[in-house]
Amino acid sequence: MYSREEKRQLIIDFWSQFDDYCSSLPELAWKKKKWILHRTGIKGVHLKFDPGRKSTIVMIEVNHRREADRLAMFEKLESYKVILEQNLDEGLIWDFLYARETGQEVCRIYTSLEGVDFHRKNDWSSIFAFMASKMAILEQNLMELKDVLTD
Repeated sequence: MYSREEKRQLIIDFWSQFDDYCSSLPELAWKKKKWILHRTGIKGVHLKFDPGRKSTIVMIEVNHRREADRLAMFEKLESYKVILEQNLDEGLIWDFLYARETGQEVCRIYTSLEGVDFHRKNDWSSIFAFMASKMAILEQNLMELKDVLTD
């Protein structure tokens, strides 16, 4: 078990080393901002990384406050499923109702790497490779749809 300070330092080290890993990739090294994440330009739609204790998730999250808006955007994304799943051999998991720890309900479209724990530093290279490759694909596929999703 980690103390609060040890866990905080582990998180800082993880993201710092992930940034270093991304900077070493030729396709990302030249970019000032490596990932779009919250700056998708699509209201209520964000890209996220979620490294955890049992798996690591790379996702598109739809988090409109109003349920009707959230579900409408999820359905719109679902209608472009073929485009969003391009170059993802395993496809995506489509979860129209996910409750965060805070109780907020969101929709998630994601892929995951099972059996890894971000607390184990020897898993980090696998986690980094997974996160960088899958986020690059998700980001590219989502940006192909940006114009139709912002209408």
